[in-house]
Amino acid sequence: MPTWIQIQPLAALIAGILILTMPRLFKTIVAIYLIAIGIVGLLRTVHF
Repeated sequence: MPTWIQIQPLAALIAGILILTMPRLFKTIVAIYLIAIGIVGLLRTVHF
């Protein structure tokens, strides 16, 4: 869990900077961010 707490703000910061510098990438960045959040959320609930 501590790793996710550190990754989420960093990913949001990078996505925000990319959106500000290249607004055309907005849809792609949002899609990748949401997919990453979904995958991490699923992996946190599945216990191997």
